[in-house]
Amino acid sequence: MKVAFFQFDPKLGKIDYNLKKIEKSLSRIKNLNLLVLPELCNSGYNFRDTKEAFKFAEEIPHGKSSQFLISLAKQKKCFIVAGINEKDGSTKLTIKGKKLYNSAVLVGPKGYIGTYRKLHLFYKEKDIFEPGNLGLPIFRINGVKVGILVCFDWRFPEAWRILALKGAQIIAHPSNLIVPKLSFRALPGHAIVNRIFIVTSDRVGVERKLKFAGRSMIVDPDGNILAQASADKEELQVAEINPKLANLKQVNSKNHIFKDRRLEIYQEKNLLVK
Repeated sequence: MKVAFFQFDPKLGKIDYNLKKIEKSLSRIKNLNLLVLPELCNSGYNFRDTKEAFKFAEEIPHGKSSQFLISLAKQKKCFIVAGINEKDGSTKLTIKGKKLYNSAVLVGPKGYIGTYRKLHLFYKEKDIFEPGNLGLPIFRINGVKVGILVCFDWRFPEAWRILALKGAQIIAHPSNLIVPKLSFRALPGHAIVNRIFIVTSDRVGVERKLKFAGRSMIVDPDGNILAQASADKEELQVAEINPKLANLKQVNSKNHIFKDRRLEIYQEKNLLVK
């Protein structure tokens, strides 16, 4: 299976420009199975306030960006995970009532598959977006189980473990990372302790003085970095993986990373300091 990230510099509020850049990146790629794009790659990230974010928000899957990605996935016969500035389409409320989510959409050759809404909002995101309310779903793409996390979700080991326990073989991780010394040390660790593949697609560039870290990566279940981008260049990198390796949770003849867990010790009642 061929998986890839496209690390690029989306322009704030320039949705058509950003979508065309994604399309151009795929023009020279053949036989790709899964592409992961950055967080909020359709709209840009560093909004001044909710009003500005709302201006560039779209519904999923009926919005322009989702429909464009569906068309592209059909054309390239691949699956795409992309960060989307999502406007909740379930109500007809005004900006004061309609909710915004920092989301990621998964589409494929047959159309829309599903949505993940970022659970752990970072810093000023809390002033604009609602915390995700769709849980931690698992999606199947041609028999492979895929989970999705977005950017700051990397800080929370519970999210990675729950997806792994649900059977995730690959976790797609659209990101706009700004603290590379921490996040990029943690990602191989999450891969090792859960024995999963991780595809982190970060962005580059500076947006209203906020500088992004780049360094997108693909990591295998042993924590090996199969592909990694630079800190400041737009790059599409591909790695060939065998998702079935993520099913191997037995680390030796006597130890299994899930079966060896001591659930009776992990209960909340045992976490209190006496």
